[in-house]
Amino acid sequence: MIDDGTGLLTIGELARATGLTVRTIRYWSDEGVLPPVARSPGGYRLYDTASAARLELVRTLRELGLGLDAVREVLAGERTVAEVAAAHVVALDAQIRSLKVTRAVLSTVARRGSTTEEMTLMNKLARLSAAERRRIMEEFAAEVFHGVDATVDPDVEHRLRHTLVDLPDDPTPEQVDAWVELAELVRDPQFRARMRQMVEFNARGRGPDTPPGATMWFFKRLVELAGRARAEGVAPEAPEAEPFLVELLGPDADRAAVLERLEATFHTEANRYRELIALVNGRDPRPAHAEDFAWAVAALRWRTGG
Repeated sequence: MIDDGTGLLTIGELARATGLTVRTIRYWSDEGVLPPVARSPGGYRLYDTASAARLELVRTLRELGLGLDAVREVLAGERTVAEVAAAHVVALDAQIRSLKVTRAVLSTVARRGSTTEEMTLMNKLARLSAAERRRIMEEFAAEVFHGVDATVDPDVEHRLRHTLVDLPDDPTPEQVDAWVELAELVRDPQFRARMRQMVEFNARGRGPDTPPGATMWFFKRLVELAGRARAEGVAPEAPEAEPFLVELLGPDADRAAVLERLEATFHTEANRYRELIALVNGRDPRPAHAEDFAWAVAALRWRTGG
């Protein structure tokens, strides 16, 4: 405190009283958030006890991450502390979401040992908006179903066309990893061709009186019967497998055509596609029943020479 009876503090005294550096106080003063109340005869800045209280408020707001513009608005009475705090929470939430995506991308890069190009692609895919993610999936479905919309099983079409990919704003590294893999998969021309082949087989095998959902019913029935056969220890090539096939297909089915359809429909990439959608949406993937389909395919191959 200067010895002139005014009770005013020099910038050095204010620094010692508050624990802040002279440099910080001078910067805030220059920025207009802590103007001096007077000047000494030598031109030095002087502050009073109200300045010290104001300085504590400035420090608190700055430690909470508010910029100087927001601090000035609070000090000028243009905005309340509550209003500024609420706006800052929104900004922090956005920053946290961005940091989580960044962390997830870096985790994937580290795990995959990705190149610079792969890392750039992953970062771009992870930061797509919900609308952009939806467009990628819609373009994939449009190509797969082009020209066969009217003949494919409506349930199959609905499952593929209206698949929701709901990557949250604060995804886990596993969800980002799954979305990146899914986006790469649906953009792969070979995968699109296989999925196109699958729906073409579906459309080709349907008659005018085939009810919607028949495809899903058939697959559920296959899983049930093949699962039962496997549980009983029946090998696909054993004679005991025949009753299961007859119960599934009927006695007069074109087994070679059924085998071709199963091989087109059930493959590793299609299973992975379903798993990835579940992972992106934060769900546990449903059982793929790979062993059941493999049993049915093996049993048909044995009997058709496929």
